[in-house]
Amino acid sequence: MADLHDVPTTTEVGEDDSLLGDPFPVVSHAEFLEQAHVVLAAHPVADGYSGLPRALGPLPWYDLELGEAAVDTDVPRLREGHVGALFWSLDLPEEERGERAVGATLEQLDLARRVVGRHPEGIRLVRTAGQIIDARHCGRVAVVLGPASAAAVDDSLGILRVLNSLGLRVLSLAGAAWADREGLTRFGEEVIREMNRLGVLADLSGAPEPVLARVLALSKTPVLCTRSAAAAVRPHPANLSDALLVQLGEQQGLCMVPLTTEQSGPAVPDVADHLDHVRIVAGPECVALSGSYDTGAAHPRDLADTSRYPHLIAELLRRGWSETELSMLTWENVQRVLRSADFTARAAQRRREPTPASPTDPEA
Repeated sequence: MADLHDVPTTTEVGEDDSLLGDPFPVVSHAEFLEQAHVVLAAHPVADGYSGLPRALGPLPWYDLELGEAAVDTDVPRLREGHVGALFWSLDLPEEERGERAVGATLEQLDLARRVVGRHPEGIRLVRTAGQIIDARHCGRVAVVLGPASAAAVDDSLGILRVLNSLGLRVLSLAGAAWADREGLTRFGEEVIREMNRLGVLADLSGAPEPVLARVLALSKTPVLCTRSAAAAVRPHPANLSDALLVQLGEQQGLCMVPLTTEQSGPAVPDVADHLDHVRIVAGPECVALSGSYDTGAAHPRDLADTSRYPHLIAELLRRGWSETELSMLTWENVQRVLRSADFTARAAQRRREPTPASPTDPEA
């Protein structure tokens, strides 16, 4: 009989992992970051809110194509962050929303056009979803004008049409006299109809809840909330309740989560928590991104400028977001909304003539 010590022993499961390999390999942040760059190369970011024109205004000289340290956004950092499109805010500070609102908005439009004209190799002014694709194929970052402040309309649909003819694609309803805590006035409803006819998208961030509810019911095109996160994750006046997120999702609108400490939190995982919540409550077709760079807002750690988007996408990959969901978040949802607005505008312009420029009673 063989001695007991000569009998070969079996290896218990887990005693020698070298025999089996690691069944649950740990993926490092560097590997997720590498995957994020691959995803973003195919599906770049459409950034829903940039304050760049106003930030550049006071500078005596700047070169966005070479690089500009005085701002959060320049062409090298846009390319490093895989940003394919930017919505340039023409919004006005509170002190300019009075008698000079129209003139101040026209000055912002003029400034935006001059900035684009100075950097033809890096950025291109566009109006439609198709032009965004063309700009991308030519290696340019597409610039979409808006949101502008509702004060710029000055109770005149004629002014709205002129602003649209100059390139305006998004109008913020926050602070409008015809869109208050009671909802929309009759003139306010006419503004929404004319925006649909022109293809101008409504931005509802910061608007009272009755306005959001009425516009969601009235508008024939999807709407935007260009700087709204989830109130259930982080309470803030501009963040949306779950009930509003559900309504926004049903209307196929967009909640564009801002990358700001005040609204979304101090770190990348905090922003990802908002994106997770909006995706679950409103659906993956409802969520998009709003860098809110060059607005004076503080940004979460590792999201200091427009080059840092891959770090956010790496966190979402770690959480299990699929490439399809990420493509909708970064690019496809914005493209869908713009295409919808373009289609609705063409159809509406065939059906009816413009409404008279000035309302009989804007307060009605």
